[in-house]
Amino acid sequence: MKKTILVTGGAGFIGSNFVRYIYNTYPEYKIIVLDALTYAGDIENLPINLNACNDKERIEFWYGNVRNGELVDTLVAKSDAIVHFAAETHVTRSIYDNFLFFETDVLGTQTIANAVLKYRDSVERFIHISTSEVYGTAYAPFMAEDHPLMPMSPYASAKAGADRLVYSYWATYELPAVIIRPFNNYGPYQHLEKAVPRFVTSCILNEPIHIHGDGSAARDYINVEDTCAAIDLVLHADIKLVQGEVFNVASGQHRSMLSIAQDIVRRMGKSESLIHYVSDRPGQVFRHTGDIAKIRNTFRWQPKVSWDAGLQRVIGWYEQNRPWWEKQLWMRAVPIITRSGKKELH
Repeated sequence: MKKTILVTGGAGFIGSNFVRYIYNTYPEYKIIVLDALTYAGDIENLPINLNACNDKERIEFWYGNVRNGELVDTLVAKSDAIVHFAAETHVTRSIYDNFLFFETDVLGTQTIANAVLKYRDSVERFIHISTSEVYGTAYAPFMAEDHPLMPMSPYASAKAGADRLVYSYWATYELPAVIIRPFNNYGPYQHLEKAVPRFVTSCILNEPIHIHGDGSAARDYINVEDTCAAIDLVLHADIKLVQGEVFNVASGQHRSMLSIAQDIVRRMGKSESLIHYVSDRPGQVFRHTGDIAKIRNTFRWQPKVSWDAGLQRVIGWYEQNRPWWEKQLWMRAVPIITRSGKKELH
């Protein structure tokens, strides 16, 4: 059956990978992309050239902000499902410029939710892409969906607000809403402000790799391909299985940031002398490890891309797509004010 899927933030990292996934998997679907094309979004990330005439009927692009209620209403009105990625997403940048995070992540989500409420008779599903950052540091070996929400940065708190806002719209209005909490994603088209592409491109350029603190902070990394497949399952599942539910999407394994840097250096044939330590980032989360029992038991989903295979792919992608990322080099570091009042680049 032909469907129309509205993807907000569809020119960003996970969003554009999801657009590519839907485009390649469901040739009968129409995809509407809404994106403000901030520094982290680029129409070059989309699977077609918008300036050419190829397949424009399958992808419709709208340049705009998710806080524009009239525009959002127009797009939601002609959509069967909404997958809401649009957000400011960088922890360090949220310390530097937090106002934009609450404006986009919370108020933008409210605008989308209000539009879904207005057209609830025609919208089959509203999938909100949250983040594991809402949990804060792990209280238990594995973080399940009922783990306390203890956000430790302005970004995390803005996403926690949006997460609970969507839940409240389900509880109040019984909207067909589902919340996905992905853990740390990596893959192609990821901005250089994020750790894996920053480490990889630093190796390509033979420049220092900067590690916060002693490098022991640990994250659960999952390949973006696996995340897209998980969202696809939620998008097409029986609504009774997913409405009002929250699903973690993770690998179930954590890795220290130092070990990630060492893996990348080793695979790229570089010396560990490239690894340099800087002061710890304010609001640093010590460890994230996702419990994926719920999504595995519900859908028999589990990640398919191993860390070694995924890392090899992403290294190859950045080696082969230098013109795409070179224009981002000046944005790899962000100035922040630490607790002591000192200004540092992180």
